[in-house]
Amino acid sequence: QLQLVESGGGLVQPGGSLRLSCVASGSTLENSAAGWFRQAPGKAREGVASISAYDGSTYYEHSVPGRFPISRDNAKNTVYLQVDRLKLEDTGVYYCVVKLGYEYLWLSTDEFGDWGQGTQVTVSS
Repeated sequence: QLQLVESGGGLVQPGGSLRLSCVASGSTLENSAAGWFRQAPGKAREGVASISAYDGSTYYEHSVPGRFPISRDNAKNTVYLQVDRLKLEDTGVYYCVVKLGYEYLWLSTDEFGDWGQGTQVTVSS
């Protein structure tokens, strides 16, 4: 059974940065697409970024390209989300998701996969 544990969240000032990590256990991520979603207070969960299984193609929600690069290290079974130039509206719980055995993961609210428990990102001055 795949388990995902996110870390790296915290309290940061506007313009600051964090590096979120998602460590997988129970299965290798090597042949699976992965991504990050977030849920702001009072809002629906939304896709942020995803990375494909084989060629590492990346996909981003329209408001974050260039600010939130996603990457993966298959040797460490880990997916990362670097969150830069943070804005107040980036506050929320960030979730890692993996689609075992699938090449792509889409940033749609009805996407399926295995989810982590989330890590809180709070942007405040």
